Amino acid sequence: MAHTNGIESFWAMLKRGYQGSFRKFSDKHLDRYVRKFAGRHNIRPRDTLDMMRSVAIGMAGKRLRYLDLIADNGLSSGARTS
Repeated sequence: MAHTNGIESFWAMLKRGYQGSFRKFSDKHLDRYVRKFAGRHNIRPRDTLDMMRSVAIGMAGKRLRYLDLIADNGLSSGARTS
């Protein structure tokens, strides 16, 4: 069931992350921040071991090199095209 409490909970968690840990979300990586917090929001009912397991499974086979992260894509905002 969808209701407004769910989206309010998500935005509250995103806002706490912005004000607490990150302090600034760049336009270039905004989609990454939102996906990170969406993932956190979706696994919140699980216990700690299940959370750790799902994070480890999600990381398998994925790699983000620093050079790829900071690469210029030619857009003035630095945002990705896709």
